[in-house]
Amino acid sequence: MTDLHLPLDRSAGRLAAQIAAGFRAAVRSGRLVAGTRLPSSRDLARDLGVSRGVVVTAYEQLVAEGFLVSRRGDGTRVAPLARPDGAGPAPAGPEPSAWLGGPVAIRAGGPDPGRAPRPAPDPAPPAADTEVWPEGQASGGPPAAPVAYDLWPGTPDLASFPRERWTAASRAALRALPHDAFTYPDPGGVPALRTELAGYLGRVRAAHAAPDQVVIMNGVAHALSALVRLLVEDGHRVLAVEDPTSARQIPMLEATGVALAPVPVDGDGIDVAALARTGARAVLVTPAHQYPTGVVLSPARRAALIAWARDVGGVIVEDDYDAEFRYDRDPVGCLQGVDPDRVVLLGSVSKSLAPALRLGWAVAPGDLAGRLRVHRARTDLGGPVLEQYALAEFLSGGGYDRHLRMMRRRYRARRDALADALRAHVPGVMVHGVSAGIHLYVELPRGADERQVARDAAEAGVCVAGAAPMWSAERAGQAPPALVLGYARLGEARLEEAARLLGRVVTQRARG
Repeated sequence: MTDLHLPLDRSAGRLAAQIAAGFRAAVRSGRLVAGTRLPSSRDLARDLGVSRGVVVTAYEQLVAEGFLVSRRGDGTRVAPLARPDGAGPAPAGPEPSAWLGGPVAIRAGGPDPGRAPRPAPDPAPPAADTEVWPEGQASGGPPAAPVAYDLWPGTPDLASFPRERWTAASRAALRALPHDAFTYPDPGGVPALRTELAGYLGRVRAAHAAPDQVVIMNGVAHALSALVRLLVEDGHRVLAVEDPTSARQIPMLEATGVALAPVPVDGDGIDVAALARTGARAVLVTPAHQYPTGVVLSPARRAALIAWARDVGGVIVEDDYDAEFRYDRDPVGCLQGVDPDRVVLLGSVSKSLAPALRLGWAVAPGDLAGRLRVHRARTDLGGPVLEQYALAEFLSGGGYDRHLRMMRRRYRARRDALADALRAHVPGVMVHGVSAGIHLYVELPRGADERQVARDAAEAGVCVAGAAPMWSAERAGQAPPALVLGYARLGEARLEEAARLLGRVVTQRARG
């Protein structure tokens, strides 16, 4: 038995989040090693002087993130794949800057002598789940002309861009900028923004990011294109991608010269066993909210995916898609926080603020982050500076957090309105992906003509995206007809009317 110091600041609240963060820090520092048995939720709650529900919430969050495993009869243990960040000896105590307040000592059971950690349970068998573009529309793009009810996915509520707060942040940044800041920038991004993002991603996404690991890019698409080119230079000839996936990114990825290997997605996320059969050593995933199905990568699959990357010496490219907008539970931490040596985390403000800002980032291991900076230096000399300083000010002043809280409330109300209206007005549909993001995945009744439904809906003034182009050619014929519906830009009353019109289309087509 060993002592683990877990300080809590009771005046700060969010005790479950503090407990979870304390365990993450203990694993990363080496104070808790793989296989260590943790106290029961009841015992830990008693030791900490908190309710059992607080500890259960913390344990569930860490199991979902892949830091812990919990099995009936074996209790809760540090996951077999969890490991400290460095190879050196574990520090003797907690980092002094990690918490405010006094420590509470917890007794944690060590690994049983001579007992190997149990393997993760086999993943569930695959199940089917998952864009049709209206005729005359550019492949994968939004409608060319305004429509009465635009449910095209992938765009936030542009009318809600925080103009006043962004203007204030821009002015504050400009007032403080030295003259030298207006020269050619650091190709990796201005240090102030990289520092703010490293702190934000660690706090909100449980990422393990230092400022020198963060490279500022012109959105996720730019980061992905640059990163895959570097992987091709390293000898990666195949990139595994989720099936289904966004049809818009396929031509961009193919332009890098890499071959794409579709890997099925089911109710637990990407099928890691099928991934292993592709022979790829690099994979692109959207674990927080898979696009387009909305599936969250399960704890067992998270562990299996990390194990696959370690076994093959591979790279996981994590597109942190829609991670800011979760409505029914706390966000699941990013994969990068579990294994920062094998995972490259990509993100942007395109959904949280506006795509027009073209501000994104890659959090990569040190050598790969350095190569990304060199790539920017050789291709475009870095991104616009003033917007980066404005975002840094927006983050540091709390404006970004306040904006996200407001938008979560707004989007949740819109999600509820659309999901309820679809169930009420569109017969036979199944609505998926409701727990996060700004779109719904809606399975149409079996036998429905997805493309014709999209055409008829467009004629009725409702722009929708079908799912068919998002599937690989091998699986497109097997997938049930479905629509991908964005709800960010319309108010609740208009969403309900759009669903009513869509229901009329589906009913009339079924009768015809």
